[in-house]
Amino acid sequence: MRWTERQQGMLREMGLRVWAPGEAAAPEPVIARVPPPAGSPPLPAPGPAPAPAQAPAPEAPRASPVAGLGWPELRAAVAACRACGLCESRKQTVFGVGHESAHWMIVGEAPGEQEDLQGEPFVGAAGRLLDRMLLALGLTREPAEPARQVFIANTLKCRPPRNRNPEPDELLKCQPFLERQVELVQPRVILAMGRFAIQSLLDSTEPVGRLRGRVHQWRGRPLIVTYHPAYLLRNPVDKARAWADLCLAAQTAEQMAAQHQG
Repeated sequence: MRWTERQQGMLREMGLRVWAPGEAAAPEPVIARVPPPAGSPPLPAPGPAPAPAQAPAPEAPRASPVAGLGWPELRAAVAACRACGLCESRKQTVFGVGHESAHWMIVGEAPGEQEDLQGEPFVGAAGRLLDRMLLALGLTREPAEPARQVFIANTLKCRPPRNRNPEPDELLKCQPFLERQVELVQPRVILAMGRFAIQSLLDSTEPVGRLRGRVHQWRGRPLIVTYHPAYLLRNPVDKARAWADLCLAAQTAEQMAAQHQG
């Protein structure tokens, strides 16, 4: 870099030597060692350099409070849960229905008024639409073999007041129950219906439209995203997209069945 005369003058005022191009570099300064005064104690020998501080080891993840519970114990834990304020306004908890070894697991969002009264997920108009969707695939919530009878659960086990959207803390408190249900059922395919089911299982806030149409994974199990039946009742134009999602889930379930047979 070439300095102007004014810049070189400023550098000299600061006590800095400016070297011109081609000029020999300045010799290394010689630092004189001054002996200590007579009679002074000898300087201590330099000790070893201090070891670098080590970051504390990360804490081991805490086990879920419901890990290892079987179906009866899990049902009792859900019924007795008071982890959030929803326990104050609920009529009853909504655990889930269906085959406990179902090949298909349907996960919805939060219970509504009728679910809260009856203790069963997906009832009312949205439930009837879901039943028709399942029937078109040869599936049912009624008693049948695990290849035909699905297991249906909600993300939340208690109804939010006035059917408001679930709060993040409420979803977090209920998530261990849902995860344990999936672990017990061991479905061959999971169908997540609606954004709060997606948020709990995929930890994603992306809209349904951006996540549908492909196979996701939940702890090694295929998961398909689609619209909630209540949404489809308000937006029937998206029923064709939901049917495509169901067909993708059926194709995935068939592939998983072939792997089990192999």
